[in-house]
Amino acid sequence: MIDQVFFNQAAAVLAACRAKDLVIATAESCTGGLVSAALTAIPGSSDVVDRGFVTYSNAAKIEMLGVPAALLHEWGAVSEQVAIAMAEGAIRNSSASLAVAVTGIAGPSGSSDTKPIGLVHFAAVTSFGGVAHVERRLGNIGREDVRKRSVTQALELLRRLAQEHVLTA
Repeated sequence: MIDQVFFNQAAAVLAACRAKDLVIATAESCTGGLVSAALTAIPGSSDVVDRGFVTYSNAAKIEMLGVPAALLHEWGAVSEQVAIAMAEGAIRNSSASLAVAVTGIAGPSGSSDTKPIGLVHFAAVTSFGGVAHVERRLGNIGREDVRKRSVTQALELLRRLAQEHVLTA
C-alpha cells in the first residue's frame, strides 16, 4: 500500500525519533492522512506515533487543532501562519513532542492567482521550542503527484527536526 520511498523515509523518521525519545503527531489537510499512513506502515511504529489529525475543512482546523478563525480569515488555510498553527495545535492536543502539518492546493481546482495549484505549506514544531516552515510550489503536476511529493517533504521535515533535537542533561 505504501510506496517503498515513503517506507524508507518513514523508517528513517521513526529511527531518528527513537534515538531521541520523541513522539510524533501529524496535522494534515491536502495529504488526507497519507503522512500518518506512511509512518504507521512500519511495524512497531506505535512507540513513536501518537496520533494524526486529518483536518481537511477550516471547521476541522478550528475544532480539532484550535487554529484561530481569524488566522484562517486573514491568511487563508494555505499559508505559513496556518501551517504553523496546525502543527502547534497537534502538539497541544496530543502527547507528541514533534508535530508536522501540511496544507496546500492539490488541484485540480481551488487555486487563485496568489495561491496556485501545487502550493503547499509545511510546518513542524517541537514541544521544546523548535519551529520549521517550508513552502513548496510544485506546480500543476496532478493531484496525486502533489500529494506524493507533499508526503516526502513532510517526512523529510520530521526527520530533520528529530535529528537536530539536542538532548538536555
